Amino acid sequence: MNTKFSATGLFLLLAVGTAAAQMASHAPALKPAPQAAASEVMPLVSTPNPVAHVNGIVLTQADLVREEYAIFPYARQHNGLPKELEPEIRQGAMRMMIFEELVYQEAMRRKMTVSPARMQQAETEFRKTFNNPEDYNAFMRSEFHGAQKLLDDKIQRSLLIDSLLRDEVKSKSVVTPAEVRAFYDKNPDRFKVPEAFIFQTISAIAPDNATPDQMKSAQSRAQKTLAQAKATKTNNEFGLLAEKNSEDDYRVMEGQHKSTPVDQLPPQVVQVLRTMKVGSVSNVLEVGNIYTILRLNAHTPQGKQKFEEVRVKLTSDLQQRKTNEVRAAFDQKLRQNARVEEP
Repeated sequence: MNTKFSATGLFLLLAVGTAAAQMASHAPALKPAPQAAASEVMPLVSTPNPVAHVNGIVLTQADLVREEYAIFPYARQHNGLPKELEPEIRQGAMRMMIFEELVYQEAMRRKMTVSPARMQQAETEFRKTFNNPEDYNAFMRSEFHGAQKLLDDKIQRSLLIDSLLRDEVKSKSVVTPAEVRAFYDKNPDRFKVPEAFIFQTISAIAPDNATPDQMKSAQSRAQKTLAQAKATKTNNEFGLLAEKNSEDDYRVMEGQHKSTPVDQLPPQVVQVLRTMKVGSVSNVLEVGNIYTILRLNAHTPQGKQKFEEVRVKLTSDLQQRKTNEVRAAFDQKLRQNARVEEP
């Protein structure tokens, strides 16, 4: 799992497993989260159960569970984390939780503040994540015993984390258009496009270790379909025929094979496809114990993606990579003089 070490959003820090905890843990603060009824609140861990200490501040099992549910929000529907992913999710949640506490403590050390207007806006946005006032009031009673001050403290903590990360991570992670272009020019191999084909098949299959008679029977079945296949005018018509007559697993997808590079296809299939025009249908082709009919739907020659075709995604990828690097460096800096104790 590629865990990103940004602060959880405001709602994640507040919701303690309510509908607000469905929000992605790395989304910007103040983004509304999907709603859920108060009856669907994630069960809370009732005992403190310390799992880490950060400069003397205790982080509890309940805190860890919230972070885990942020990383894997479907845990509520699955009655917990998937067993095979649980160790990795828990490790990522622990790192994230400790990082956020270090960021918050650094914000307090710098004497950062939150304006009343921003506090009010954040509370208003948080209220919108509930279906109705009754759910909000139930949450307040359950988590804060109705004390507005406790909620305000959580809001302030989240906003301070968000502000410091904007200063120390987001503002230092900007990727310029020139950097994107330079990366494209310096890494031509990354943007090579292999020769590939999109095609459909109608196949008759003989058993493994088939006898000559069994092979002949499979060939005969394919030949009986050939005339109908060549009479089709569209991929849909060919697909309906494949769905009815083909014996391979692709029949459930109307014989459709997604774009497949030539190095993943049998040589004899590549040889035939290269001679075909888009929309044409081949004769029966023998491939091992399979007799198949091909319809070519698209052919992508080997080449290189143009810069404009990859610019948006490449910018996003480089931005994410730089953000991760800056965030990791900031995490390391915060830990240099911190006292972090884990079990």
